[in-house]
Amino acid sequence: MSRKIKVATVSELPPGHYKSIEVGEERVALFNIDGEFYALKDMCTHDGGLLTGGTLRGYIIECPRHGAQFDVRTGAVVRMPAYVGVETYPVSVEGNDIYISIE
Repeated sequence: MSRKIKVATVSELPPGHYKSIEVGEERVALFNIDGEFYALKDMCTHDGGLLTGGTLRGYIIECPRHGAQFDVRTGAVVRMPAYVGVETYPVSVEGNDIYISIE
């Protein structure tokens, strides 16, 4: 069963920005792309480093360590050296509050 957890407010995260959030034992990267919010596990599947700190271009986040790229909408690998996608989390917005659903 998944839990819905408030992780931020809309006003905290302007379009084109992201932040890393600790949710229990997980680190989650939360992105605002043109007013749409996306969340994925803040971990590169290539070597376990954090994705936050990397460059965000459109929907693509680049790992700052070795350049692997992932689509923040789906978690899919866009460029190696990673070959396994990143786990994503459903995001909902209620008023000014941003929630993710996590198991």
